[in-house]
Amino acid sequence: MRQSYFLLAVSNRQNLDLCIRHALAGFSNSGTGVWAYVDIREGDYISFLYAARAFNLYKVIRKEAIIEFQKAAPWPPVTFRESNKTYYYPIRLYLQCERHFTEPLVRAEFAYVAENLLLRAGYRKTHFQADQTTLQVVSQMGSVATEAAQSFEIPAYSAFVPRFTRRKSDVNVPLVCPFNELILQAAIRRQIAEKSYLERMLGMLGVDTLEADVLEVLSEKAVSEGHVDILIKDLIPIGVAHKLILEAKLAKAELEDLSQLQGYTSEFGVECVGQAVIAEAFPKTVLSRAAELGIRLIRYELICNWDQPRTFAEILENLRLILVL
Repeated sequence: MRQSYFLLAVSNRQNLDLCIRHALAGFSNSGTGVWAYVDIREGDYISFLYAARAFNLYKVIRKEAIIEFQKAAPWPPVTFRESNKTYYYPIRLYLQCERHFTEPLVRAEFAYVAENLLLRAGYRKTHFQADQTTLQVVSQMGSVATEAAQSFEIPAYSAFVPRFTRRKSDVNVPLVCPFNELILQAAIRRQIAEKSYLERMLGMLGVDTLEADVLEVLSEKAVSEGHVDILIKDLIPIGVAHKLILEAKLAKAELEDLSQLQGYTSEFGVECVGQAVIAEAFPKTVLSRAAELGIRLIRYELICNWDQPRTFAEILENLRLILVL
């Protein structure tokens, strides 16, 4: 599987300085923080995003979730006035700096991510996935990093692996989080990024003109009509930029999901060569309408019970995608 590239949104300058000084990324004790933990793999690449600028290129060496996060350096906790909730940073990505640069997102090279930010009217996410073209470009920006990161001490601590549940009574964020659409989408993206699974997905979408080797699978992409959950596109577009779009729903699909997918398809135009809704169930009305529109329907199945919370690895291992229509 190819390494992915993400831009990580940083909340303030102090935290950015700490991230750069220690070559460390932190995410809060929240569902979105845990989503970042499962969505970003060891071996992936990241840059920090602050004040509409991208900072440095790093490789993710290791990731960890800390149980005693209230006392764990280096970031101070943040309390929001509206909710009076205090957030800490138990989710950590340990990084290796590859290149130094500070570049504005208005550069054409960052167009893929800049479009996401513009259409969202701001960050509102912990991280944004960019495409391989962006990674290739930033791998030539600035200068090669040579100095080591500054170390810091954390009192004795223990680590945990986040788990997910479908039972409200089991929820204990960040140790146990609800299994929601973000986690489902991350699992689907991770699975079909593997060549053999992507080839099978192309077959389910009825696309026999494209090879898995020349495609990449990306997470949520903002468009004027909304947000495409999973985008499959040409790794290196030549002449035509082929796109395939997937909309993933946690429970049953609705008629409005088909309309939404139609809107995305219209926006991409003739370059959109495949589309599907992935859901746990499909009512008869959805089956009938999808057949009229020529939209593929794919049922996801998790062949594990939820008598106890599951890790992301277990979810991924037990995820099955089955063509319905």
